[in-house]
Amino acid sequence: MTTADPAPRRARAPRSDALRNRDKLVEAARAAFAAAEDESVSLEAIAREAGVGIGTLYRHFPNREALVEAVYAAELDDVTGCVPALLEEFPPDEALRAWMGRYAAFVATKHGMADTLRVSQASGRIAVPVTRQRITAAIAPILTRGAEAGSLRADVEADDVVMMLLGVLLTTTAAGAPGQADRLLDLVLDAVRPRTQGRTA
Repeated sequence: MTTADPAPRRARAPRSDALRNRDKLVEAARAAFAAAEDESVSLEAIAREAGVGIGTLYRHFPNREALVEAVYAAELDDVTGCVPALLEEFPPDEALRAWMGRYAAFVATKHGMADTLRVSQASGRIAVPVTRQRITAAIAPILTRGAEAGSLRADVEADDVVMMLLGVLLTTTAAGAPGQADRLLDLVLDAVRPRTQGRTA
């Protein structure tokens, strides 16, 4: 006589309080990394800001890399997912400028976790080409809508706009010049607006 194998247990869904703690940790980390000049922000400080113990943080994120990757994923979801709402709220050209501000915040958050991100990218846990594709795909509908409305040029490629934005944001973030970044983003917007025909001197 043999003993039947016990029925496999179903994996329990995370409890709602555990999910809330995870969300609070990610939000606290996002704010801390965005404000940091370097990677000196401690995990203990993030846990305190989230209102949980360091043990709770480690239950959700076993190391710094896991937390950074979660923050990066949340930021990327926000910046790529906000386009429909922006197009509902603003005309296409204004939606584009508002999206640029969201993207600038995304880049700023990365400043406080740059070294850890490079490790994750080198290991393949974060795929840079996939990120670039998602950003480019996010901006494309704004450009299409703007071309249809006549408020944005029809001959501009989404990837070209992303390249301009990266140039502006990476250089001004490194220089610590947020005011200059805003001015340059306004110039990028002007560059993708239709050229005025028939100008006179």
